[in-house]
Amino acid sequence: QLQASGGGSVQAGGSLRLSCAASGTSIDRMNWYRQAPGKPRSVVAFIGSSGVQYSVDSVKGRFTISRDRAKNTAYLEMTSLKPEDTAIYYCNAGPIERTAVIQGLGLVPEYTYWGQGTQVTVSS
Repeated sequence: QLQASGGGSVQAGGSLRLSCAASGTSIDRMNWYRQAPGKPRSVVAFIGSSGVQYSVDSVKGRFTISRDRAKNTAYLEMTSLKPEDTAIYYCNAGPIERTAVIQGLGLVPEYTYWGQGTQVTVSS
């Protein structure tokens, strides 16, 4: 349903653009999560069906979430990358599965489908 791509290894200060291509479901509203080694998965940014976008404070001003409805693909543009951004990044979309209160973001829906994850490694 969701195919994530675009991860890689970069040096601190570099940039990457992650993509999440959807099939069989809409990418109109979706989340990006990440999971660093030894830590739980956490939301990074989300975009609603109206186009409203939110991101957590740790990536604000550096990461931008967007979507291309025609391509049914979402993106996470990551700039000024830091070693602490190293994680597996997952896209999440589809019917709402549950909602959770996320500090700094408020009520965030979690959707049914998950991409397979794409590794981002930032070296200092």
